[in-house]
Amino acid sequence: MNQFNVVLSKPGACQLLLQALEESWKNYLKELKRCKKEFSNEAVHDLRVATRRVMTVVQLLQAIAPRPRLQKVMRTFQDQLDELDDLRDTQVILAEISETIHELPEFHGFQKHQQILEEKSLRSLRKKIKKFNPVLLAKRIHKAHHFLEREMDASLDHQLLQPVDDAYLIAKQRLDWVDSGRPVTIQRVGSAFRVFRCMVELVHPLLEGFPPNNLEGMYRYQSLMEEIQDAEVFMQTLADFFEHTSISGLESIRHYYESRHDEAVNAYIKDMNQFHHFWRPAPDQPFPWEQRGE
Repeated sequence: MNQFNVVLSKPGACQLLLQALEESWKNYLKELKRCKKEFSNEAVHDLRVATRRVMTVVQLLQAIAPRPRLQKVMRTFQDQLDELDDLRDTQVILAEISETIHELPEFHGFQKHQQILEEKSLRSLRKKIKKFNPVLLAKRIHKAHHFLEREMDASLDHQLLQPVDDAYLIAKQRLDWVDSGRPVTIQRVGSAFRVFRCMVELVHPLLEGFPPNNLEGMYRYQSLMEEIQDAEVFMQTLADFFEHTSISGLESIRHYYESRHDEAVNAYIKDMNQFHHFWRPAPDQPFPWEQRGE
């Protein structure tokens, strides 16, 4: 199922995509098998990462050579990723509680409630993963691989950067709409930036002079927005819980996390324009590192 038996001989973008599709698919199958065999938080995390990586390759293929089968592949991966992300939210909340419960002992009831939710989510997810059969996905991935090998040529080098330019533009447009008083506007940047960052991770070997620290900088930038989103999820979950229970000290807990949330927003606003260092503003303009002479 995971063997392509192809010698990669085409240069440039075509070879990069062929290799990325093969490697990301093999890694996805490996992590799926591991998750079925030894279901754990680490295995679930690694499967989530592997799913995002193979999705990025498929998304690039779909952008340069749209095919109905690839759209179906994307939907299948996205459905699985949604399931994995739901569990992640609960685990982020539990990690946060474990760090602050000594300061806020009122959290014991909330912690127990989240632990119950985590156990239910883990049981449900484990059953779904065990039942998941990637045979149909494998057939579609193989067809995409053979199509790419047969049809694509050196002109793909230019085509491959177009979806990255488009992803950057979407994130940039959302950046222009950021309002520090409306954190949802930052979350919208975050979701678009994640797509863009994953694409850059894939195509950057094609870019001459690409700074080695750019990927690390993009990861840090993404993390600033994820901290805000995690704080939003935590505060909403906490509010929902307190609606159905009576706990003293609610106001002090709310103020504590509102302060943490505000700090996360301010940290992002301070560095938000770092965004412009990661890519060119338009296809006919130079990359930032070319202007800086890096």
